[in-house]
Amino acid sequence: MSVAGLKKQFHKASQLLSEKISGAEGTKLDEDFMEMERKIDITNKSVFELLTKTTEYLQPNPASRAKLGMLNTMSKIRGQVKTTGYPQTEGLLGDCMLRYGRELGEDSTFGGALLDVGEALKQMGDVKDSLDINVKQNFIDPLQTLQDKDLKEIGHHLKKLEGRRLDFDYKKKRQGKIPDDEIKQAVEKFEESKELAERSMFNFLENDVEQVSQLAALIEAALEYHRQSSDILEELSGKLQSRINTASSKPKKEFKPKSIISSLETINSNQHNGVSYTSSLKSTALSACSLPMSSYAVIDYLMPTEKCIMM
Repeated sequence: MSVAGLKKQFHKASQLLSEKISGAEGTKLDEDFMEMERKIDITNKSVFELLTKTTEYLQPNPASRAKLGMLNTMSKIRGQVKTTGYPQTEGLLGDCMLRYGRELGEDSTFGGALLDVGEALKQMGDVKDSLDINVKQNFIDPLQTLQDKDLKEIGHHLKKLEGRRLDFDYKKKRQGKIPDDEIKQAVEKFEESKELAERSMFNFLENDVEQVSQLAALIEAALEYHRQSSDILEELSGKLQSRINTASSKPKKEFKPKSIISSLETINSNQHNGVSYTSSLKSTALSACSLPMSSYAVIDYLMPTEKCIMM
């Protein structure tokens, strides 16, 4: 930095210190300018929070978000184009139901229903993936560009304006000790920066309909997601009702108890004929051990951020 540059930095720091400690008043800008600056500041904060909260809305599980971010970063480092998708809770619950539905089999009323619901939830997971992509492209990315480009540029103009305002106030208070040419130059630069900052804020605020369009895109994406989900659930509801009606109309089977002795005779006969046998009690016990995992899948679906607390 040149000597003149260092000198100017000293002037700014000295004026700022004087205002902070001594309560000296700097040059006040007009009310219209101050109001625009206030709106820009609020817009900046809102965009920052909207980006964070929208991501949390789409991907509520912080642990999954962190893992996904790490995996996608590693993919970029390795030069892999394909990125890993967020594990949707609908898909996870659907996988759980499909697994146990297949184990029970179609001949089981409950097993068939699990398969129906599992398939529907997998479809809803795919619809949620589409929502993620749609919102990212039409809402998150434009807001990110707004933050990184337009708002950043306005912030740069305001920062430069504040620096030139401090330089001008420092020299103005020392009028007579500082050459008039320097004070005149400070005024001109101050005016130039004010005009640039004012114009950039004015243009941004006059075109804020663009942000309304982005909000409309977010709501349209959410509406489409709920519309498709509603269609899937309506169809599923019909299937389940049909299964209930079919099961209700079936003649009830009569329970016929089997004695332990006859069961053992059947086992021995099967073993002599080379047929392997697995205890139904053992199978039931294993299934019972697996049931809590399906409960966790439901909890994960309903409260994706609370599972770790409940466990």
